[in-house]
Amino acid sequence: MLNSAETIHLTAASCVEPFVSGAFCWLGLAASDPAAELAFYTRLFDWESDEQIAGDLGRYTALSYEGQEVAILYGQSPVAASQWTPFVAVDDVDRCGCLVERLGGTLLRDPQNLADAGRVVPVQDPNGAIFALWQPSSRGGAELMHDRGAVCWHELITSDVDRVAFFYCTLFGWRFTADPRAFSNVRSSFTITKAATPIGTIRERRDDENGVSAGWIPYFGVENPELAQRVAEQEGGRTVRTASDSPIGRTSLLADPLGVPFGLLEHPAPDGREEE
Repeated sequence: MLNSAETIHLTAASCVEPFVSGAFCWLGLAASDPAAELAFYTRLFDWESDEQIAGDLGRYTALSYEGQEVAILYGQSPVAASQWTPFVAVDDVDRCGCLVERLGGTLLRDPQNLADAGRVVPVQDPNGAIFALWQPSSRGGAELMHDRGAVCWHELITSDVDRVAFFYCTLFGWRFTADPRAFSNVRSSFTITKAATPIGTIRERRDDENGVSAGWIPYFGVENPELAQRVAEQEGGRTVRTASDSPIGRTSLLADPLGVPFGLLEHPAPDGREEE
């Protein structure tokens, strides 16, 4: 098991800060139609894009908000389901990958280097949710998180909360706290904390989320979820659950044109002032 207090110190000057081992650090979108996904998300979040070389892994597109990278986009087989994939920082991808298998998870391929940025492997938890292990080298991960235009929260929808909670607790040292405020919507919901910091939610599917597959869902910070919903619908997305108050703030759940679920989290302008 990895040391829950361990931080990963990066050697490259371009890395802004060390990342906590076992914490979310980056986000990838595996797309069967990268061009369609790129058009949708750049219009919705005002992201910029820049194609990058990924060594043996080919190429990917860096997605940035106001000059700071928030996520990456990469293609996959046209017959595979598109999905957002959260990256979790670890000190040793190969060692952590072995622990994934011992805990009932699955490595989706062998670990590989992403040029000189770091080492990565996509995996599945025991209930099939996909995430990636990321061992940083010259890149710690995203340059912008927990802010407007970037991922602010991660949510795992699963049919077996107890089983996967044990998996992630053992793998990353996560802790889980029941949130009774959510029990009117789902039978089981827990806040995930790492190093005493809330980082996400693990819960069962709600009754009003039909058509949303189990797995990890990122929530992006926006000034106005209702306005962002309308933009998403105009660009070919759909609203699964309209904006409402939740334990983490005002949120809504959507699906992009390829059916990939993602969330919106209200992130007010500084000092409560509306942006022009």
